[in-house]
Amino acid sequence: MARRNLNDLLAFVTVAREGSFTRAAATLGVTQSALSQAIRGLEERLRIRLLTRTTRSVAPTAAGERLARLLEGPRQVPHL
Repeated sequence: MARRNLNDLLAFVTVAREGSFTRAAATLGVTQSALSQAIRGLEERLRIRLLTRTTRSVAPTAAGERLARLLEGPRQVPHL
């Protein structure tokens, strides 16, 4: 169960970053259908919509943006 949750969170972050199920699926090496099911399952378990989907675009909701920022962590700036 924990592995599925981590995989679903990785899937979510990838879709949010890519802005596309097609590009995210290619990046993760899974089908668009599997990716969509993973995101849908995550949203159901969390009981919140994370992504707004249209036929041409995908964008994180406000809750999705907050979760993506939490999961991606602080940005590291290299020391020069």
